[in-house]
Amino acid sequence: MTVNFYKYHGAGNDFVVIDNRLNTFFPAPEVVNRLCHRRFGIGADGLLLLETSGTHDFAMRYFNADGHEGSMCGNGGRCIAAFAYQQMNLKEKITFMAVDGLHRAEILCIADGVAQVRLKMADVERVEPGDGYYFIDTGSPHYVAFVENADILDVATLGKEIRYSPLFPHGTNVDFVEIRQGKLFVRTYERGVEDETLSCGTGVTASAIAASFALPQSSYEINTRGGILKVSFDKDKEKFVDVWLEGPAACVFSGQIKL
Repeated sequence: MTVNFYKYHGAGNDFVVIDNRLNTFFPAPEVVNRLCHRRFGIGADGLLLLETSGTHDFAMRYFNADGHEGSMCGNGGRCIAAFAYQQMNLKEKITFMAVDGLHRAEILCIADGVAQVRLKMADVERVEPGDGYYFIDTGSPHYVAFVENADILDVATLGKEIRYSPLFPHGTNVDFVEIRQGKLFVRTYERGVEDETLSCGTGVTASAIAASFALPQSSYEINTRGGILKVSFDKDKEKFVDVWLEGPAACVFSGQIKL
């Protein structure tokens, strides 16, 4: 079987994207793992499937690089919105279903092949403070810790220890956040990738919400190793609502692979 694919990235968080509206691709874990393998496959942090929806523009399914279907992926949501916009000739305002419910996306502009995409994230009902960290579910679970000298942290080792901690029986993503002159620098260890990724959309969203307790703002510019993302939200008592994630989404290349 030969499959057409597209390789996208959102601020360095990279994905294999497949148009599966005809339901001809079956994402067995070993197949997803092979596609995402950086030496024996295309190479990516995860796989995105564009599928049909009876009520919205499309449905998104996300699989981690380990082959298992994952929770919400913010950068993946922005990338698949940019992909669907071009493949389906959609208008700039898009709605789609994901594992955590309905999402809205807006294509703000496209320049030099890079789309600037704004994605409506799920409301955050509560923030759970811990001993030196915050635990926040932004569609995916995140452990957020504020640190100094984030550039030199061994994120892979520290993140793995926390990700497999008995405190989190289902695992967690781990974000290390440094506040730099009113802006944030974030590094993330991703569950399912089992390594640091260059950026994480749900992770920077969780980091901005956690930062709002020490650095109250309604919007944040966030630097990652893969680029700059923006997060904005409103606070309604203990809830965080109207949460938006904005940043670049670009197609790197496309091709075919024989499975």
